[in-house]
Amino acid sequence: MTTTMLRTEGLSKSFTLHLQDGARIPVLRDVDIAIAAGECVVLSGPSGTGKSTLMRSLYGNYRAETGHILVRHRDTWVDLANADPRLVLEVRRETLGYVSQFLRVVPRVSTLEIVAEALTLRGTSHEEALARAREMLMRLNLPEPLHALPPATFSGGEQQRVNLARGFIGGHPILLLDEPTASLDAANRDAVVALVQEAKAAGTAILGIVHDAPTRDAIADRLFQLTPIRLAA
Repeated sequence: MTTTMLRTEGLSKSFTLHLQDGARIPVLRDVDIAIAAGECVVLSGPSGTGKSTLMRSLYGNYRAETGHILVRHRDTWVDLANADPRLVLEVRRETLGYVSQFLRVVPRVSTLEIVAEALTLRGTSHEEALARAREMLMRLNLPEPLHALPPATFSGGEQQRVNLARGFIGGHPILLLDEPTASLDAANRDAVVALVQEAKAAGTAILGIVHDAPTRDAIADRLFQLTPIRLAA
């Protein structure tokens, strides 16, 4: 019997354009999705259907307009749509990981420390965290001379690998992946596929946006279709 780790109930989200007389743009309407432990679900649908909005809503970057975002945290359900901000931060630290398309970190901090922090925040010793961060960066083919440097001057693909290392190293039970291979070549895409497969085998529930067809086919257990609201029946 599989364990559901993340689910939404009637999740809706719209945006109000205050500089355009308060025009309201609906993006998500009554989204019901569930992801089980060890499963990778990939969002499907044309541009404009709200895939990125859904991911950011699930992580709490966007506040849900209506509905529920239920995360299994410490063996109980937490509704992130209504949770206290401190609880949201706790869930992010322990349960819900997120790999965005863009790396946003404190300037002038080394790449190795940026990745290791994902472990030290969860109680891992600094020495062990650095060792595991080094190993993860090497798995993602980031050369060791770069580990001591801040990633601000790295290429897009190198920054994405730092982001991936930080996301996967934490071992979160739930992981959101927003275009994890968008800036990567074939060899590095294969490394990401291997990490996803290992995470699934360890019981991680994964929800992703993956436009690269070979990667999507390699990691997805099923697709979840989003439909533009203007086309909905």
